[in-house]
Amino acid sequence: MNTTRQGAAVDARGIGVEGPRGWAFRGIDISAEPGTLIAVEGSSGSGRTCLLLALTGRMRITEGTATVAGLPLPQRMGTVRSRTAIAHVPGVVDLEPALTVGEHLREQALLGHRFQGLGASLPWSKRHKEATRARIDAALDAVRLDPDTLPKGLRTAVRDLERIEALRLSVALGVMHGPRLLAVDDVDLKLSGAERAQAWQMLRDLALEGTTVVAAGSDAPADALVVRTTRTKPAAAAAAPAKAEPSAPAKDEPSAPAKDEPRTAEQDEPSAPVQDAPHTTEEEAAHAFAETGRA
Repeated sequence: MNTTRQGAAVDARGIGVEGPRGWAFRGIDISAEPGTLIAVEGSSGSGRTCLLLALTGRMRITEGTATVAGLPLPQRMGTVRSRTAIAHVPGVVDLEPALTVGEHLREQALLGHRFQGLGASLPWSKRHKEATRARIDAALDAVRLDPDTLPKGLRTAVRDLERIEALRLSVALGVMHGPRLLAVDDVDLKLSGAERAQAWQMLRDLALEGTTVVAAGSDAPADALVVRTTRTKPAAAAAAPAKAEPSAPAKDEPSAPAKDEPRTAEQDEPSAPVQDAPHTTEEEAAHAFAETGRA
């Protein structure tokens, strides 16, 4: 299997996402070449999760302009989603505690067979099994997750994994189909200092191999491109000058939400307001994203 990855260039100018209670994030500028490790730093509630979802085409930006892999946002959100992946976003992409490591990997591998022309092959055929095994091995190797180090190998349940192992598994699922950009949330969530260093090294290695990585956390490597989000007040949105109002939705996105309803792109019905407002943690925001469907 070809494991060569081509990263996505990211160019954003003054992007933001606004909701009824104010701005989830605002005024973000990013200029990154393919294969860059972008570290998103900011306090809980400052819009880090929303920024990750916006850059992967899973949340509509309402201000500013952006391109990912040369594709404009929000006009080409669907195409951007197909070329990006997200990992470790609570409430949006979760590991199932009762399932094993192997079950997660096989399920994700099967989802990619149609892109490899294997959709019509029988699941018990030799070709199908070999393709699944190769895809799983490549993903595990990319995140440096050795099944032999787990209590029961691939039969280890997710609930029995250490936090750093669960993070590696989540990232493995994200990179399995070769995205050009991978977004990872809460890299340092409840990790020790040594584990945090291991997590960032894993993401740095992915970037060095060609994948553009956007990750929210702290203590990023010195060579990472750091982007900082700041918490905004709801009142500030009401007092914002006219020039800062969100742009109109793209004409070719008929299902786009109103400018004051940021939501995941897969939602077909209006949902409750979702943003990282003051006193709202990013985990709570992510759970709200998932109320009407997974991103």
